[in-house]
Amino acid sequence: TQMKNQDPMNPMDNAQVTSQIAQINTVTGITNLNETVKSLSSQMLSSQVLQGAGLVGRSVLTAGSALHFSDGKATGGFELTSAADSVKVEILSPSGRVLDTIDAGAASSGRSGFEWTAPTGTSTDGITFRVTAKSGSTTLTATPLTTDLVKAVSTSGDALNLELLYGGSIPYTQVKAIS
Repeated sequence: TQMKNQDPMNPMDNAQVTSQIAQINTVTGITNLNETVKSLSSQMLSSQVLQGAGLVGRSVLTAGSALHFSDGKATGGFELTSAADSVKVEILSPSGRVLDTIDAGAASSGRSGFEWTAPTGTSTDGITFRVTAKSGSTTLTATPLTTDLVKAVSTSGDALNLELLYGGSIPYTQVKAIS
């Protein structure tokens, strides 16, 4: 097109024509590369959904402080960024009253778990927990971890989400452990 529409009195030199052709080829190549990457991304998401389907019915550990009971027993956990001399897990009623305290003792950095059995006749609806960790007199950051059951998997944009029995929908990246 450039050759057909050139001004014969002021023709383009070969270097300019070559430069324009190279630019056009570069833009075309980038467009083709973008389409290929989109296709690969779509295939990868499909693969993730298939892998995620294997999580349906499995228990996962995510950030949260709710306790979910089965036959009067609940499991939970916590994650520490550094070792603690003492860790206390307080089981709380829906109103925030302490129902029980578990002395977990010293704990290393990383994840730890606990199990609690509700006393006979205790309503287990809305029971939560909080974790207090100390190293000497310094209070440490402790992230509470709750267990939940995966009901389904879904996608949103290019992210894989898990539909949990109690915790709603969360991104797969928020799962700390799978059991």
